[in-house]
Amino acid sequence: MKYIDEFRNKKLIDKVASEIRRSVEVNRQYNFMEVCGTHTVSIFRFGLKDLLPDNINLISGPGCPVCVTPNEFIDKAIALSARKNMIITTFGDMLKVPGSYSSLEKERARGADVRMVYSGIDALDLAKKNPGKEIVFLGVGFETTAPTVAQSIIAARKNKVKNFSVLCGHKTMPEALKTLTEDPRLNIDGFLLPGHVSVIIGITPYLFLPRRNKRCVVAGFEPLDILQAILMLVKQRTPKVEIQYTRMMNKNGNALARESMKKVFEEYPSVWRGIGAIKKSGLKIRKEFSDFDTDKKFIPKISKPKENRACICGDVIKGVKAPPECKLFGKLCDPEHPVGACMVSSEGTCAAYYKYAGR
Repeated sequence: MKYIDEFRNKKLIDKVASEIRRSVEVNRQYNFMEVCGTHTVSIFRFGLKDLLPDNINLISGPGCPVCVTPNEFIDKAIALSARKNMIITTFGDMLKVPGSYSSLEKERARGADVRMVYSGIDALDLAKKNPGKEIVFLGVGFETTAPTVAQSIIAARKNKVKNFSVLCGHKTMPEALKTLTEDPRLNIDGFLLPGHVSVIIGITPYLFLPRRNKRCVVAGFEPLDILQAILMLVKQRTPKVEIQYTRMMNKNGNALARESMKKVFEEYPSVWRGIGAIKKSGLKIRKEFSDFDTDKKFIPKISKPKENRACICGDVIKGVKAPPECKLFGKLCDPEHPVGACMVSSEGTCAAYYKYAGR
């Protein structure tokens, strides 16, 4: 198949769904977690849960990059936005995410220069056009976006651009998966692994999961992709890592992209919203590129971060609770007036529930 429509073909979807129903063991429960926000949105958008037998439970995990970014990062960006001659650049989803005391969108309304861009290279171009300004790019996301941000830093060094830096909040997925398997409140049988991340890292970083008795399939993002991946998970008798997303990735990933990441970033313990610090799950800018590290260049000072205690985004991100279990959901928290990050991002679990689950 070559086109999107083929991956949304109803006859093929019904055929795979029927095979799933025939393949499950009727007396057991299957708990599969999708750890990519794009998977979560597709599952809700196309009503895939309704096609599955009742004993397959799909759990949404921490795969939305905006959702797992802690308040401290947003507070730093807001503090920087108040500085003279400073332009904050970011992906659109970050604008509405509430920090401890405000959001970038609110600060922009108050006069801060906050601009949406589509990449770190866009931010670098803005720096070239505004030599009298300091341009800060908010580097968030997983292994999917980190290589392109690394390239923007390499390009800034090559072109001797002095007024560009990155506030680095990148995270990596394997250690987070390891943490989830150690949470006694979760009883995960298998993972729908993220297609975009896996295109970069390949399958080697996931090989510890079968040793922990977890079935794994790297899945694409169309309805047929996801159902085929679920069928592969159901059929695994011995846990292993398989690839459904073969049209886009191979088991070795993208070595050039990983080389860019390794050149600019190094691993460090990173704080995930709702999960806390996870060792070797974040990327920070290496000392050799500290001229482009916002944390080193400006040393942003912030008050102690705080969370809204009524918001359960942390438990939603971990898959411990579903959005309707939050007393704010759909009442005080909706996409127009988000309280938590999961309601802001287009890949957020709460936003997907709100938009597609017929609350």
